[in-house]
Amino acid sequence: MIRRKRTFAFISLIVVMVLGGCSSGSKTEGGKEAVSGSGEMGKPYELTIAYPGENQKDLSLVQDAINQIALRKINATVKLLPISFSAWAQQKNLMIAGNEKLDLIVTLGSEYTTDTVKGSLLPLNDLIDKHGSDIKNAVGKAYLKGAEINGKLYAVPSVRDFAAGSGVLMRKDLVAKYNIDVSSIRTLDDVGKVLDMIKQKEPGITPLANLTGATPVFFLARGAVDGLGDLFGALPGYDNGLKVVDWYESDQYAGYLDTMRNWYTAGYLSRDVATSNVNAYDLFRSKQAFAYFASMKPGIERQESLAAGVELVAARLGGAYTSTSNITVAQFGIARNTKNADKAMQFLNLMYADADIVNLFDWGVAGKHYTVKPDGLIAYPDGVSAATVGYNNSSFSFLFGNQTLSHIWEGNDPALWDKLKNFNNEATKSKALGFSFDTSPVKTEIAALMNVTSQYATSLETGSVDTKKVLPQFIEKLKIAGIDKVIAEKQKQLNAWAAAKP
Repeated sequence: MIRRKRTFAFISLIVVMVLGGCSSGSKTEGGKEAVSGSGEMGKPYELTIAYPGENQKDLSLVQDAINQIALRKINATVKLLPISFSAWAQQKNLMIAGNEKLDLIVTLGSEYTTDTVKGSLLPLNDLIDKHGSDIKNAVGKAYLKGAEINGKLYAVPSVRDFAAGSGVLMRKDLVAKYNIDVSSIRTLDDVGKVLDMIKQKEPGITPLANLTGATPVFFLARGAVDGLGDLFGALPGYDNGLKVVDWYESDQYAGYLDTMRNWYTAGYLSRDVATSNVNAYDLFRSKQAFAYFASMKPGIERQESLAAGVELVAARLGGAYTSTSNITVAQFGIARNTKNADKAMQFLNLMYADADIVNLFDWGVAGKHYTVKPDGLIAYPDGVSAATVGYNNSSFSFLFGNQTLSHIWEGNDPALWDKLKNFNNEATKSKALGFSFDTSPVKTEIAALMNVTSQYATSLETGSVDTKKVLPQFIEKLKIAGIDKVIAEKQKQLNAWAAAKP
């Protein structure tokens, strides 16, 4: 659940769906005038949909196919607007601030609270009641409630993995070549021993790559703490008696940094890992890297194998946990710029009910970009490969609506969606599950803290700088930026939330 734009909260993405007639001229919760609904054949409304992703060669073909369905069901068309992760945050903010044509938009991780504070997203409660019955059925009341901020819902999570743990993905060919026992890799020390062997025996390969915008420590944190939205105040062990602490001052964080520093000096990571813009997946396609950290879920091996262009196997480091951040890491909201919020919600609802739309977003056009095999799984058509296909959105598929409606790619367990449901149900639930931090009382401090983390965190969390020297500087700058004030406010809100629970 990726080449993500770092917001230093838990990140990981979304869209939604269906019909529903609306009366001409009725007002939405956001005060927008609604135009003709699905039952009225007026001029089709064009929905601009912005999301992080790649502008693929056959995007227009996919867009045309979605439009055929949307026109028939809700009298709307779509204009798909994928934006690269490197430009995502800036471009999204510019579009909203400039009041550009924009209807549905992804909000990632801690962007969610920031987007709501800035008024970038419309409240959705009334709109979902009008047009979102399929969203309610697919997502479920508990997870929708977990995405609310002060009792209002501003974005809808996709149906996907609502839990996460940390782990390492490794090239299957090298694992087989050196008889690596993946089942025995359970700790960072175990990982280090494997990386050292690769360093010694495969000198032309980088043992550990780094996904753009998400360091190894970012993923390790997912198995260690509930970051309560932004990691500026966290709950170790997803509990800690609901006592919020400074994650960056913790012994566990310092220990992770020490490990990364040791690995960096040993040559397991590239010298320019903190500054390189090279996509990790490109390194794997060219067989220049061995492993990288990622969030674990059922089917992660196949998903990432498709993205990396090589077969990968996973070593899971600990169990899985569910927090509010796992729910809100990838959501779609309705931009305040929209001229037709009702139509936007109708299409969002479609993405939770119409399997054809979900599969178009994920895989492209059947017969051209994928083919359905006799066993029901899908694969590339004859003569098409990962290198030549004109559209495949597997790396971003978790963004788009109800993923249990999506075809399962060959190589995955045919029971993948059942296993995903069990994964969600069996994950350890954070003691603060359902709590969403309202950043508005400390928005100035949050902005300052994000500037500090962008300056220090990547270099520290890739081992590129001396931990003993630079970590104290990082902590001092966080103090100056107001992290103690943020933690106090977060604790205050968490206490009130806990006291109000039935």
